[in-house]
Amino acid sequence: EFRRVLFRSGVLREEFGTLPAGDVRRALIALSDTNNATLSELFNYRFEEKSSLHGHSLGNLLITALEKIKGDIGSAVEEAGKILNINGHVIPVTLTQTRLFATLSNGQTIEGETNIDIPKHDGSIKIERVYLKPEVDANPKALSAIHDADFIIMGPGDVFTSILPNFEVKGIVDALKKTKAKIIYNVNIMTKFGETNGYKAHNFVAKMEEILGAGTIDYITVNTKKPTGNIVERYEKENVEFVENDLTGKNIIEGDFLRRGMFLRHDSDKLAKTLAKIIG
Repeated sequence: EFRRVLFRSGVLREEFGTLPAGDVRRALIALSDTNNATLSELFNYRFEEKSSLHGHSLGNLLITALEKIKGDIGSAVEEAGKILNINGHVIPVTLTQTRLFATLSNGQTIEGETNIDIPKHDGSIKIERVYLKPEVDANPKALSAIHDADFIIMGPGDVFTSILPNFEVKGIVDALKKTKAKIIYNVNIMTKFGETNGYKAHNFVAKMEEILGAGTIDYITVNTKKPTGNIVERYEKENVEFVENDLTGKNIIEGDFLRRGMFLRHDSDKLAKTLAKIIG
């Protein structure tokens, strides 16, 4: 699940005219096959408060520098992938700068991913849609990857700030509709205040199919293991709720995907085993 360093990544974009590197950096580290753990730690290293680089991660700075050296974010990510010896490819959905906007049900417009992700407005007001301004074209390599894929796995992640913005890039939805790949969608374990308040499993799927079309998703995984203890109370204070499963059908795969720890998120090993069975 993608979590963000949106503010500082945005600072790099504004100061150097580059695309935000935060999610790209996390994807690169996740796929890193290097035996040198220090290298991964180096990419994740965040400068201390007293430093003039406070809040920046070294990985973000390195990707920004590579973009300046190589001339575009796609080449920069490829080079960073070589440095980290990643197993696979990280392909930006677009190579063009844009900005995310959200329209609320009361007609209000929210500008910027950070303001949507951490609402300064009334977070109980539902988001009707998100869109990009200016409109941008898809990275041709992303379209090729979708066309050639056997399986496409979407989620888990914040619906309106991590997943749907990709669909707003011109060419992506058409590619997903035309691909022969089977599409798997992983429903979130918890709701997100300001984005998916009160959502149950079917609401997540409906929001995806609202754009992709009904029946586009071939398999859906849903966690059914309810969290217990003090951690639930902490989440409730933040207006975050457990996502109840109200879906049925042969393509619905239920299971215990809950990770133990301080945060209620997917256990990557549990989910990977289930996905491997679907793909196998």
